[in-house]
Parts: sequence; structure tokens; C-alpha cells
Amino acid sequence: MSENSHHKVLIIGSGPAGLTAALYAARANLKPMIFEGMQPGGQLTITTDVENYPGFPRGVLGPELMEMFREQAHRFGGISEYKNITKVDFASRPFNVWADDELYTGDAVIVAMGASAKLIGIPSEKEFMGYGVSACATCDGFFFRNQEVIVVGGGDTAMEEATFLTKFARKVTIVHRRDTLRASKIMQDKARRNPKIHFIWDSVVDEVLGKNENGKKLITGVRLKSVKTGEHHVLRTDGLFVGIGHQPNTEIFKGVLDMNSIGYIKTQAGSTRTNISGIFAAGDVADSVYRQAVTAAGTGCMAAIDAERFLEREHD
Repeated sequence: MSENSHHKVLIIGSGPAGLTAALYAARANLKPMIFEGMQPGGQLTITTDVENYPGFPRGVLGPELMEMFREQAHRFGGISEYKNITKVDFASRPFNVWADDELYTGDAVIVAMGASAKLIGIPSEKEFMGYGVSACATCDGFFFRNQEVIVVGGGDTAMEEATFLTKFARKVTIVHRRDTLRASKIMQDKARRNPKIHFIWDSVVDEVLGKNENGKKLITGVRLKSVKTGEHHVLRTDGLFVGIGHQPNTEIFKGVLDMNSIGYIKTQAGSTRTNISGIFAAGDVADSVYRQAVTAAGTGCMAAIDAERFLEREHD
């Protein structure tokens, strides 16, 4: 193992949390190593317009915003490796992580691998992602003012998304594969009472329909399939929101870091500390509630400060 593979701080993940942690750690002269993975920039790289990040009154493209984050972190000494973490060993210090099977060691580790929206899994969904298809009503609802949208799902996530979207859309249709909802009663009642929300039962989205208008992709509707009869019908829509939940990208840490039943890493109240001293968690790996770029960036800052203070104590 070469000396170049040891770093004071290793940061796993390159979304708003990881790159903000890198910025703060770099400014503290900790020369962090950032493992950016196969999707550098995280979920914002598949987001077109970001209009709710402070400091950008006219909005900014998701990939462009993340490139600014990266440039700022690199300016102060952050180093990026575009590799996936394949294995970790946090049993002793320095901590061991393997990136594409190459060993790196660190005195502190910040886990910021984010979460992935659960998607329907059809090719047309991916094709129109960011062009009418979204997995985040809070991020994109504003773009559908006075339009008609569809929300897929039957749990709390779908009810929350649908209810939020009624602030903007004139009509929200919830499409659910069953004839009853899985959401909590309070969320169900709230959705059912809302005059803008309508339901289509026992149906799944089979295909997203759209067109390419003046070089810009645009969805026009969805093809629905009845799970009972197999029949298809087309429903016109301006937007499709997938509300079937998120999965934190924490599989590699199972049995190592304390998590809740879904897989979100548990952190100590008022900090980013995990159950292992010297390991910190930031962003959507530990946040099942807000899941916003600005909150992820905030916890990335916290994690870097927590790591800096941890290293100072260890050094003393």
C-alpha cells in the first residue's frame, strides 16, 4: 500500500452532502479524498432545472450546480477518484475502504452515498426523466402550475407528493396497482378530501408517452394497464411523479453501521456521528424526511466539522 492511498478524511459520495463535506474538510487543510462513484454529482445530475437552491434566483441546471460544488472543493485541495467503493472495514483504525478493489485508508470517513428513488423500471421512464418525469414533487412541482399530473404509488410517499402537487397542478391523479391504499389513515384521509386529487385503481403505468418538440423532450401521457383485465388505455398528462419511496444507498454498510429498518444510517442527535467513532453520515443516507439538496449540503458541512473536531481530539 502506497502512502498516496492514506488520507486524513475519506468521503464516500459526491452529491451535495459529499462535496460540501469535501469543501469544508479541504478548507480545514485535511486534503480529503472524495470517491465520486459511477454517478458523480448524485441525484442532481438527473435533474434539469433547480430553482430552489439558495443563491440562484434564475435557477441552475442540476449538473452545472454539482460541477460548481466540485470545482469549489477541488480549489481548496479536495481530490476526486471516480471509483465505486466495493468493501469497507471499520473494525480498526485507520479505517479501510476498497475502491474498485484498491485499498485506501483514512483516519475518518464521511459516508454520503445518498439515496435512490425507487422507479417503475420501464425504459420510457428513464428516457423522460427530468422532462416531465420526476421522483421529487418538492423539487419539480412548481413547473406544473395549472397543469395535470399523475402520481404513481399508494403509500405515504405518494399521498405526500400528490397533496403537495395540488398547490400547483389543477388536477392530480393517483395511479395505484391495488384497490386500497397502503398509506397511513391520516394521509389517506387528507388525499381523499382534496377535491383536486382523483384515483385510478388496479392499474400500472406501462409506458410513458411523449414527443420531441423543437429539440426538447416533452411527455404527453401514459399508457395504463389494468392488473385485473390486462386492458390498456391512454391517459393524457403533463407530468408523471413516481412516489413509491426511496432506498438509501447503504447496502455495503449493513452489519457495520447502525441503521433503521429501511436502511437509513442512524446518527447521534445534533450531530452526524454514527455508532462507530470516526465514521460520520451526511445527506440522504441518514435523512428520510427532507431529502433536499440544501439540507444535504448542510449535513455535509456538519460532517466535515464533526470529522475535523474528532481528528483534533485524536491528535491531542
